[in-house]
Amino acid sequence: MQLRPEALDAQLAKGLAPLYVITSDEHLLALEAADRIRRAARAQGYSEREVLTVERSFKWGELLAANQALSLFGDKKLIELRIPSGKPGKDGSAALQSYVKDLGPDNLTLITLPKLDWQTAKSSWVASLQQAAVYVEIPNVERAQLPGWIGMRLSQQGQSADRTSLDFIADRVEGNLLAAHQEIQKLGLLYEPGKLSYEQVHDAVMNVARYDVFKLSEAMLAGDPGRLARMLEGLKGEGEALPLVLWAVAEEIRTLLKLKAGMAQGRPLPALMKEYRIWGPRERMMEPALRRVSLGTLEAALQDAAQVDKMVKGLRSKQFGGDAWDAMLQLALKVAR
Repeated sequence: MQLRPEALDAQLAKGLAPLYVITSDEHLLALEAADRIRRAARAQGYSEREVLTVERSFKWGELLAANQALSLFGDKKLIELRIPSGKPGKDGSAALQSYVKDLGPDNLTLITLPKLDWQTAKSSWVASLQQAAVYVEIPNVERAQLPGWIGMRLSQQGQSADRTSLDFIADRVEGNLLAAHQEIQKLGLLYEPGKLSYEQVHDAVMNVARYDVFKLSEAMLAGDPGRLARMLEGLKGEGEALPLVLWAVAEEIRTLLKLKAGMAQGRPLPALMKEYRIWGPRERMMEPALRRVSLGTLEAALQDAAQVDKMVKGLRSKQFGGDAWDAMLQLALKVAR
């Protein structure tokens, strides 16, 4: 049974299922969901806990043995299986499918996985888990959702803030939800319940944002120069490899150029999106970006990318000067504006 994350508490209140699966890349939210299951299990007498982590040397017989072994004290047991890679392999796939068919009557099993790619999500072992388990897939909290998420967490501790303050916090914690949680808790310790002022938020919240190079295209497509500049500065500060940053931006420019050229030839955008395998949130951003950026701008941006590449390789560029990161920012802003 697939379950929305917000419905987990209600399900636990009705009674424990023998098997739970949590899949997410949001470590904080996955940890919180797992903790709720653990608390419910303890309350129902599952006093023994066995944790198995699938690493290179892991033997899948350990899982089957844990399920069949009797508790030393006759207590009910919580078995936790962690698969950090999200790919159990051929032996693991067979073991998981066998496991769910023979769940021990005195055991409760919790399996945690990262977010699965589309190909893995269609595999037979995942289908078996979805059929046998309470299957909770927790989506990422994207940047557009972050202010609302922060506001909700503040309300849980009796506090609130205006949109300007929520956006300020979001800028400081983007890409680091665990740190966001800690900063929100800090506001609860520093200030009384009620509405927080912008000054209070500004003085208390640290800059703990962590940026993903592959999210750069999101800010560029959305036409958000401020966020784009913050992300590039953050990536530079974190020591991200500039060739990787350039590759990510240049690939997005090439994609936009292909779409724009196809549209100029009279081809419908949905067909082009399908041809170039563009879907999900990225698909929704493409159309506004294509309306905003001209074909000539994209062609010039691709030429600029070649100049930045020369700078990354140690060659000077008359067009951009000497700083490759500044040149990278100018290149991305050409598409974002």
